[in-house]
Amino acid sequence: MILDALLLLSGSVAAGTGVLTGQAANGAGSILSTNTIDWAPLTLGGNQAGDLGAGENLFVEFSILTAPTVGTSVEFQLIQADDAALTSNVQVIASTDAYPIASLTIGTIIGLRISPVSPYTPKRYIGARYVNTGAIATFSVAAASFKDLQMVKNIYYRSGYSVL
Repeated sequence: MILDALLLLSGSVAAGTGVLTGQAANGAGSILSTNTIDWAPLTLGGNQAGDLGAGENLFVEFSILTAPTVGTSVEFQLIQADDAALTSNVQVIASTDAYPIASLTIGTIIGLRISPVSPYTPKRYIGARYVNTGAIATFSVAAASFKDLQMVKNIYYRSGYSVL
């Protein structure tokens, strides 16, 4: 999987080392992603939002880099808005259920499919939003858009077997 820094919604990639650092998503209520994706430059003329998810499947992958220690749960959302601050005419394109913090261990990957049949007209900016129930602490997450999800849970098998 190749990570494109321009498709990174939460977190950052160090220029010299390529190390991925997550966004702190601490506190209660809604936390917006630090980055947005501007779809307008991708279309002819640059003034019309592209049709997100048209064609092949597109996913947003949320990677837990630091597990939350207090709080109740976190819901992961992909949102679109008319402004880069993600505050004007916000719409939820896709969301997960609320994950209990006990299930959000380091290395957990949560995939969210972007539906090509969203009932909304595409807007110019997309981003992520974390809806925290309870005052979440020490929570760090990276989120990016990908064509295919990492299937980490499907490639690791139980160890300890001997082959005779």
